[in-house]
Amino acid sequence: MAEPLIVIGNGMAAARFVEELAARALGRYALAVIGEEPRLAYNRVLLSSVLARESSLDDIALKSAAWWRDRGVTLRYGCAARSVDAQARTVTLADGKTLAFSKLVFATGSRPIRLSLPGSNLPGVITFRDTADVAAMNAMVRAGTRVVVIGGGLLGLEAAYGLNKSGADVTLVHLMDRLMERQLDAYAAAMLKRAVEALGIAVLTSAESARVEGQDRVEALELAVGRKIPAELIIVAVGVAPNVALARDAGLMTARGIVVDDRLESSCSDIYAIGECVEHRARCYGLVEPAYEQARVLARHLAGEDTIYQGSVLATNLKVSGVHVFSAGDFLGGSGTEDIVLSDPGIGTYKKLVLRDGRLTGAVLYGDTADGLWYLDLIRKGTPVASFRDALVFGRAFAQAEAA
Repeated sequence: MAEPLIVIGNGMAAARFVEELAARALGRYALAVIGEEPRLAYNRVLLSSVLARESSLDDIALKSAAWWRDRGVTLRYGCAARSVDAQARTVTLADGKTLAFSKLVFATGSRPIRLSLPGSNLPGVITFRDTADVAAMNAMVRAGTRVVVIGGGLLGLEAAYGLNKSGADVTLVHLMDRLMERQLDAYAAAMLKRAVEALGIAVLTSAESARVEGQDRVEALELAVGRKIPAELIIVAVGVAPNVALARDAGLMTARGIVVDDRLESSCSDIYAIGECVEHRARCYGLVEPAYEQARVLARHLAGEDTIYQGSVLATNLKVSGVHVFSAGDFLGGSGTEDIVLSDPGIGTYKKLVLRDGRLTGAVLYGDTADGLWYLDLIRKGTPVASFRDALVFGRAFAQAEAA
């Protein structure tokens, strides 16, 4: 008889986990997936294209209803899990129904961080995280609508791009001194800023938000220096926090995220966690690729394979209206490292590779990102690069010819 396995969360991590598990142990588990959002799992990375009206919600669905059905998955979306009883091995849903499990996987993702600014509860202040947020923005935005986006990371840039494409007059406000400061060095960030401004988006860095002004709804964002930026809509995209409330209430060990070991098992046996809700070795990942790696490792473990999760090398891709950016690993370098830099401002390309002890440890690519995944593979595997070091910055084809 199939062992009952429940996945709480119907996002990208959950969909990948089911895909990996079905490929290895189809029929071993009676799978049930519970999702709060009232739709099939979708590619959250592509929400900006929906905001830009370049794609529809149907276009970004990860799997069809038939795909889930063909793998014997009981799919309950639009019905949140309200509580978990770790001792009784049950999950209670919002509609009052109770499901029993033998094994449970938390894939509850993350929640957007809201700024505690005066006036931030006014109508017209929206976070950018899910399809409901996108629908709310699209309902408000017309050609010329004045929009302020707070946050110059991945989410903020994607929101700014989508709103700009839909005709809004967009100003992006970022607290730090450069865009994507966690993923780019100063040179690449400056190139990105110029490219974003060329799209018609105003960019303010080193700009601290102080308050949201308005009577019955948003009218402006006031900065700490006193400047007021008129706005009919303010998008807050300043980051995410692991969604751990359900797990914490169930008695699982949580810190920033749900604490898991190298098997992705929580403090309670046979209860696991993957994706943005996870804290592994005191680290949380807010990106898709680590979630996919965790989904693959957990699927292999539950299929009976001997495998562990050792952490992920972070890599970031950004593609906004012809602007291509990639970064991976320790791209800032420091003591004991060597930088190799190739820059051509004329054609808008920049590469910075960081080496330590004859191995690639970090990379930043701007403009030409075609070899990004190859550089990432070198970083992850710790491949010695001495035999093709002089050609490394010119890309895979040149480096492989040098090594031959």
